[in-house]
Amino acid sequence: MSPMKLFGLPIIGLVFLALMQLSYGQGVAPSPAPEGPSSDGNAIDQGIAFILMLVALAVTYLIH
Repeated sequence: MSPMKLFGLPIIGLVFLALMQLSYGQGVAPSPAPEGPSSDGNAIDQGIAFILMLVALAVTYLIH
């Protein structure tokens, strides 16, 4: 294994640790409206897309 791959793996790990710490943000009070969900899922979709792009970047880096 090349030294660059050995250097890149801890960096990727630190990025994921930073993202995990960001997930512990301030909680939001529940909405008083009893009708349906309060969000349309855009934030969830964007979060999943962000994680998938980071995984694709990591895989591309490790293969290249």
